[in-house]
Amino acid sequence: MSVDAYLNFQGNTREVIEFYAEVFNTEITNLTTFGEIPPHPDHPLPPGMENGIMHARMQVLGSNLMFSDTFPGMPFTMGNNITLAIVSDDADELRRIYAKLSEGGSNSMPLQETFWTKLYGITTDKFGITWQFNQGL
Repeated sequence: MSVDAYLNFQGNTREVIEFYAEVFNTEITNLTTFGEIPPHPDHPLPPGMENGIMHARMQVLGSNLMFSDTFPGMPFTMGNNITLAIVSDDADELRRIYAKLSEGGSNSMPLQETFWTKLYGITTDKFGITWQFNQGL
């Protein structure tokens, strides 16, 4: 299990990850563009977003950093564009932590299966910290 930082940007994630890869002399892994993911009928991909970064990861000084462009229409506030991501193979533990962090907070995405993992969800705790949950990765 790990807690990883997840950074969101507004259309310039490719520039960001290339910069950080150079600074920290590391490789970009798990790079997926919005154009590579299965289409969702409720959230059609706007023209021009095909090359936007849906997800990328790199190891920086022993820690995982994950990155994404915000999907058009999603809120973005410079300075508040970081969440913490819990990654674990233990689905029961993810459910327990999600439930506890959700108490007094707000859920923006209930735990559910997605095309990339068996369990994914997002909640913001009562202190305003947003947490993402991923089973495996």
